[in-house]
Amino acid sequence: MKPDRKKLYQAALTTPAGFLAFGFGAGLSPWAPGTVGTMVAIPIALLLQPHPILLQLGLILLLFVLGIYVCAQTSRRLGVHDHGGIVWDEIVGYLLCATAAPDTVTGLVLAFVLFRVFDIFKPWPIRSVERKLTGGFGIMADDIIAAAYTAAILLLLVRSGVI
Repeated sequence: MKPDRKKLYQAALTTPAGFLAFGFGAGLSPWAPGTVGTMVAIPIALLLQPHPILLQLGLILLLFVLGIYVCAQTSRRLGVHDHGGIVWDEIVGYLLCATAAPDTVTGLVLAFVLFRVFDIFKPWPIRSVERKLTGGFGIMADDIIAAAYTAAILLLLVRSGVI
């Protein structure tokens, strides 16, 4: 059952967990909330770029753990597992992709496009993980796998000199 608009806005905007889970409101977009939520991650990725990779990965791990909690809380409040408006998983997933991308506009755009393709089409085992895991961890896990696929391709392209 899909929550009504009022319940959706309350879940997204009246609690800190909902505000984060809905990507600071980006998940309320009526058009492609996952893509809009991923866009929210771009300026965050730009802020992280100058920092050492281990610091970036440590922060992403903390955001992942926080995501398990905020996504679970918001999902329970909505009564819907992995509602499309919950986009914290896309934000964290894109941040992981960006660590493998060159620090260029091309690198960040390519990371964005590849990540969205993997997140939308969900090749094995992403779809399987999405269906089998529940709760906040389940919401976060499929996007981390999509990010790992994206990062692997980006690293191959960088190593081969394509980008």
